[in-house]
Amino acid sequence: MSASSRRILRRLAVPATLAVTALALASCASGSASADGDDQELTVLLISSHEGASKLLAERYEAETGVKINPVIVPYDEIGNTLALDQQSGANTIDVAAPWYVSIGDLADAGAIQDLTDWIESDADLQTDDFIPSIYDPYSLVDGRRYGLPFDGDTHVLFYNKEILARNGFTQPPATWDEYVEQSRTITANESANGVYGNVIFGQKSPLILGASFANRLAGFGGEFVDADGKPVINSPEAIEAAQSLADSLASAYPTPAETAFGEGNSAWYAGNAAFIENWTDLGVGSQTNPDSTVKDKWGVTLLPVGGENTTSRASLVAGFTWVVAANTAKTDLARDFIAWASSSEVNEELLVADPQTGIDPNRISSLESEAYGTAYPDLQRVNRATLDGALAWPTGKNATQAAEVLTDELAKLVAGEVTAEEALDATQAEWEELLG
Repeated sequence: MSASSRRILRRLAVPATLAVTALALASCASGSASADGDDQELTVLLISSHEGASKLLAERYEAETGVKINPVIVPYDEIGNTLALDQQSGANTIDVAAPWYVSIGDLADAGAIQDLTDWIESDADLQTDDFIPSIYDPYSLVDGRRYGLPFDGDTHVLFYNKEILARNGFTQPPATWDEYVEQSRTITANESANGVYGNVIFGQKSPLILGASFANRLAGFGGEFVDADGKPVINSPEAIEAAQSLADSLASAYPTPAETAFGEGNSAWYAGNAAFIENWTDLGVGSQTNPDSTVKDKWGVTLLPVGGENTTSRASLVAGFTWVVAANTAKTDLARDFIAWASSSEVNEELLVADPQTGIDPNRISSLESEAYGTAYPDLQRVNRATLDGALAWPTGKNATQAAEVLTDELAKLVAGEVTAEEALDATQAEWEELLG
């Protein structure tokens, strides 16, 4: 039993007066208590991609502690606004949430989440030195204060269909983005008449989708979003090369890139209609276990390619998620206990190998290196080790969410052929200098 579970069981041993208040959010949410400890329930806000994880977490946590978890599921691009509106409006229906890590600075500035610094620093049971170093700070730290604990590591890697590559004379997946473009073009030219394409490009206009496709290449070309002082460098030569590489990949992509999000892209991959897809490492779990998958035992995975003068592959932290405690919850202690448990090594390890898949990637060194993960998915364990050092993270301070949207708007123009790579990133740089300083 985890330390957080023991803390809750001690608390629940004390008689409590039950007080339930009806919630208005999402019609399926249950009540939030008026006093900490009165109501042994928590309302937890999660994205749709984490619905599978939410079921496992809710069942396990209630079984271990008696505390009922009421998940509220929203689209991935609405979770930050949903949490902020809930807290700012006074509805206060949410106790815990797992938003995109890029939004924590804005949520903190809006007064929507609690500063957890003192608690995190004083609770040795959290074992924060076990969090993957390149994930821990970006996913929790803003201006020297900590606002959460990492939940879903979410790094992209490159998956490839072994059979498609072999049919087209390729013995190895691409090591550079130039090779990626060339192999993709060849495969599309040879097989598009049969519905098979060289690649899937997540091109739908969203920071978590199109922004991720660009971030993968930015990491590969050795670029940065901001410099060591936090100043924008989004129109650096490396960034422009990355954007051009993205544009060069579109002609050989599964149709239609501008309309392709996770659902469309993953379906094409599972159907065996694409040679390459950049995706979270849990796609490997789905490739083996998803009932719609036709690529079981036919896929491989490798690190993201490199480009330009850069020769070292680098992980891209495109869409990680962080456990936070809502600012106005009346159940702070209960909420802290839950996120301590939900971010623990034991829970992360279970989520990594669960069937059906949960959509969760490693957040801790110990779960990444666990025997269970290594035995079930040795290739995924290998590529996930790229997150241990030097991963590319998005900015996370005030206005970071808006900055990500600005970049995505300009990249969408690039995808549509309305601007060049340089024009898109020069426009982004100008706006970022106003937003981020």
